[in-house]
Amino acid sequence: MGKLENPILMATIGAAQGLRGEVRVRSFTADPLALSDYGHLHAMDGRVFEILDMREAKTVVIVRFRGINDRNAAEALNGLELFIDRDNLPDEELEDDEFYYADLEGLAAVDTDGKSYGTVSGVFDFGAGDLLEIKGPGRRPTLIPFSEAAVLEIDLEAGRIVIDPMAAGLIDTPEDTDPSARGPSDEGSTGGED
Repeated sequence: MGKLENPILMATIGAAQGLRGEVRVRSFTADPLALSDYGHLHAMDGRVFEILDMREAKTVVIVRFRGINDRNAAEALNGLELFIDRDNLPDEELEDDEFYYADLEGLAAVDTDGKSYGTVSGVFDFGAGDLLEIKGPGRRPTLIPFSEAAVLEIDLEAGRIVIDPMAAGLIDTPEDTDPSARGPSDEGSTGGED
């Protein structure tokens, strides 16, 4: 297979494990051991990797790839990202309210009135919950929470997500902009000395 048409990141190779060519792999599949269910994995430089053996460790899976037989070869793979083509992901297993994060990228982000806030340019998880990156023309990229409060609807057919801009943190709440909404503890705090 040549270049992937719609690459989906499935895993990142980490450090070598032992002396026989095994590597520690961070799998991005729901079940880390399901990584081998998707067939051959591809690096962006054109290399193809076949999983021969895999076992689970604490936070990663330990993988042995065909042709990687010693520690030196395994160490040379550190940091390599592995992909499959989007067409290799099984759509028939998804429920109505499930989707692949890769399918969100490129969707328009609009509010219930149809006002555009840009498009989804990435999905991130830094450990405290998923975030969507929204990029708009002339705007800096913004991260919004990927929660039911912030993302009201996902319509893959229409190519959009409907967001609540206030819950997403894209607009200020009335309390943030109305000086009369300040509480008693806010009064008199000018930051200077009397």
